Amino acid sequence: MTEFGMPWPGAEVGPEAEAAGVAAFCTGEFADHDAYVTVAGMVASTRRALVGPAIAYGFSRTPFAHATAIRDLWKQAPGRIFAGLGSGAFAINRDWCGVPADRPVARMSELVTAVRAWLHAENGQRIGFEGEFYRIDARVQAPVLGRIDVPILLAGFQHRMATAAGRTADGIIGHGLFTDDWWDSVVRPAVEAGARESGHDRRPLEHGWLLTAIDDDDPERAVTDMRRMIAFYLTVRTYDTFAAHHGWTSQVEKIREAFADGRFDDMARAVTDDMVDAIALCGSTADAAARLRRRRASIARDVAYFAPPSFMVGERRRQAYARSSLALMDTLDAAEAP
Repeated sequence: MTEFGMPWPGAEVGPEAEAAGVAAFCTGEFADHDAYVTVAGMVASTRRALVGPAIAYGFSRTPFAHATAIRDLWKQAPGRIFAGLGSGAFAINRDWCGVPADRPVARMSELVTAVRAWLHAENGQRIGFEGEFYRIDARVQAPVLGRIDVPILLAGFQHRMATAAGRTADGIIGHGLFTDDWWDSVVRPAVEAGARESGHDRRPLEHGWLLTAIDDDDPERAVTDMRRMIAFYLTVRTYDTFAAHHGWTSQVEKIREAFADGRFDDMARAVTDDMVDAIALCGSTADAAARLRRRRASIARDVAYFAPPSFMVGERRRQAYARSSLALMDTLDAAEAP
């Protein structure tokens, strides 16, 4: 049964959300915030919830850097840490981070294995790994290791990375754009195929974002904020296959034309009602709850994160959206009570 989480809403709202039943918190990263530093704040402000990056940029850190951050967090919150890794955009890796990002599927698969080598190392054991992209040959002459089993999840949007998530990692983190059809037709079969290739005897974990914006006082504003968020995501050509799969190519062309001219309201208007309905939970609480009930069978099976829009939405409004999304859990509990 799916549990519900949310991207970290800050130390003011986070404990309130945990008390209301939120089971997991996650964070991304960008030029102004580090994923692992943010998770440390989440650890300090929560008591029971799972916490982890979703995602941390995979290639901007060495396997050692990922593993030491994860191990340090695990000491503070044993059993509550997961690690979500993503390849990030090629241009961000090249131009911001100054690191190679060619052949991202092969590189990410190898990164997961190398990080695990550090996380599974026992005291006194040589840590060794030899691959195409990473090489480790280390002995840590101090009793500071010991195996920890932290779930490592990959952000997989397209078929090949989703397959790698099932084959090499412990599961997948789904993007906020995911529709039921994308989960069921593209992503889930690929993850399961990857798991079969590796002979795993367990079902791969599924975490995924659900774009959510609820405002009972002004539901149209919530819908408009969501249209802008969907449009902003679709400016990236990575998602062209997704748009074509759903028959949204013409809408995406209009979105990109408007974005190039800085016409953000026109971007939002180019997102059609069927796109909003398939991707997001938004409007009033009743509207969002009805959408969630329709989508319940196809959302991430383990943790679904109620994710507020962030494009041209301030922190105070994001916090309001986080609080309003808590009502969805109550609505579903009431609907499913015997």
